[in-house]
Amino acid sequence: MKDQNIHSVAIYPPIGVARVGNSKQYYLASDVPGVAPQPRGGFKDGQGRVKKQAVRFRLYGFNKKGEVVKEITDTRGVSIDWRVHVANIKAAWYQFNNALDLGPFAIAAQKRNSTVAGADREDLVIDPGSISISGKNKKGRRYHFDDGEFYGNKVYLGELQTDDEGRLIFLGGNGHSASDTNAAAVTFANNDGWHDDTSDGVVRATVKIKGKKYEATPAMVAVTPPDFGPGLYGVVTMNDVVENLFINEFGYPNRSAAGVEFYRDIYPMLQRMTDTQWVNSGFFMLFGKNSPSDFTDPALVNILSNPSKKTQAARKRVFDWFRDPASTVDTPAKVPPFYGDGFGDFVKVALDNLPITPTQYARLKEWAKGNFTTGSPAAPKPFDKMSLAEQLNALNQAPLEECLGGPFHPGIELTWPLRQKIMWEKPYRLKMVKEGQATQLDFGPVLNPGAALGPKGPLSVSGPGALTRWLGVPWQTDEASCLSGYTTSYYLPLPSFWAARVPNQVLSEDSYRRMEDGNLNIAQRLKHFDLRQDWLRDFGTVYQTRINDMVADWHELGIIAPKNAKAPNNTEGFLPEKVWKETGRHFTGGDPTFKQVLYAENAEPKSKLDDMASPLMLKAQSKPKRTRRRKLFGRGER
Repeated sequence: MKDQNIHSVAIYPPIGVARVGNSKQYYLASDVPGVAPQPRGGFKDGQGRVKKQAVRFRLYGFNKKGEVVKEITDTRGVSIDWRVHVANIKAAWYQFNNALDLGPFAIAAQKRNSTVAGADREDLVIDPGSISISGKNKKGRRYHFDDGEFYGNKVYLGELQTDDEGRLIFLGGNGHSASDTNAAAVTFANNDGWHDDTSDGVVRATVKIKGKKYEATPAMVAVTPPDFGPGLYGVVTMNDVVENLFINEFGYPNRSAAGVEFYRDIYPMLQRMTDTQWVNSGFFMLFGKNSPSDFTDPALVNILSNPSKKTQAARKRVFDWFRDPASTVDTPAKVPPFYGDGFGDFVKVALDNLPITPTQYARLKEWAKGNFTTGSPAAPKPFDKMSLAEQLNALNQAPLEECLGGPFHPGIELTWPLRQKIMWEKPYRLKMVKEGQATQLDFGPVLNPGAALGPKGPLSVSGPGALTRWLGVPWQTDEASCLSGYTTSYYLPLPSFWAARVPNQVLSEDSYRRMEDGNLNIAQRLKHFDLRQDWLRDFGTVYQTRINDMVADWHELGIIAPKNAKAPNNTEGFLPEKVWKETGRHFTGGDPTFKQVLYAENAEPKSKLDDMASPLMLKAQSKPKRTRRRKLFGRGER
């Protein structure tokens, strides 16, 4: 019989992901991998404001053998004191050029706001300090992270609450970004004088059970931009990235060690390429509804899930489409059709394109050979029906499953440092600073790859602000810069950067309504279904206009949310049973706004990047030389 005595306590999830929103309403992040939250009333409130995604932290007790005994809640004889310290240190950190773990391709970085020196750099750090909360159903002004300042101006980074069991609920910022001098943003990631209200930091707890005190193993919380495509996932998720690291560097159990299972290990990769049809029209053409490569089509799934020799040719054909992560050769015609970590810095190198992880590729290879079982597409188990061990596994993975696993240039939620072993104490647990210790910011005038990856470098320990500092400032400019293709003159708008989180082309509400109109003939309805509109169509087309429009009006953009389609008179089966359609878009169109005219007058010339062909399945034109591309990056073009 398992020992039920509590020897230690730990906080879960080890890394929680909250998301900014300008609404006072919020919904809780999912606790189950691959299951998106479904907030009542949708992802925007009644006034069209984006709801925050909050994250809930729980405490679990373990016996001397490290076996989980129970979830610890605020019950009789138990008291819980939560302490959280978050910060935003982006403006005081180093510029993003590219990921510093790219070996000979890595580019050293100077400090952001480099003209600010000495003690004055403290004005660039938004640090409200640590806040404590205890008890049940607690919330209010005293638990707000609103004492941090940027050049003397208060910046709200979020707040704490507790639920009716004493679990911690963390809410992030409002999605507000601004320049200290009211200057326009000019580049994708390194806008001096700017700040935003994303953040991250350490979550701690002291638990007393019948007078005995336990200091819980701490966790991290990261506040990221909104999820504009809830329920859509990257072909490579951050969970895929860290799982690959853990298997190869920590001896983490490989779920496929006893054999590959189609529905568990293979189908998610294929399904996610097809699901990307709702946020990128190139994916829609290649892998979407009515395509011969629609990986959700039951007839095709029946073939690909069959391990017999008669289906091997079809499996091998799909396997051959995928890019080998070990390849050093540029393979633009391979899949998945996403840009890579090195895109924009170098040409005709493997880093221009995103591969799946080596672990994913190895599973795919065994599948192609027929070395797999089919399994079954079982529905995810509800969290409260899971065993304690299953709950811990779910809480480890769910937050990272909803984050993209690339490309890291720099990324949307969490980025390249998480694929480095030095970051981790053990699987899913980061190394963290001691309580009260600040995150180190100064590693010299230039941060080079050697220092970044070194044993005493910034990856060696994480503290308040340590995770989000590697991302763009403000977050809106990077999202409005990294889209799909860079020209409308080519057939398919491919590749894409982060379509599942930052949509490219979408099914609008008007198109959806006409697709659903059973009074129209099927051909006309298909025209409306096939029509995809630019997600950023309400923003200016000039680069500087677009990124500043995103800063001002990001919350007006539509959320690409799932809906079960009715599709009456769909006897031919050409229309989908489920769609992700644009919801909550509040733009009214009309003449250009004042800010669009203002920014257009000061805009940079058109970049050669805008004239680049989409390489996937097309004959690409010659690319500009690296020197020219680097110059363009410095001037603000993505």
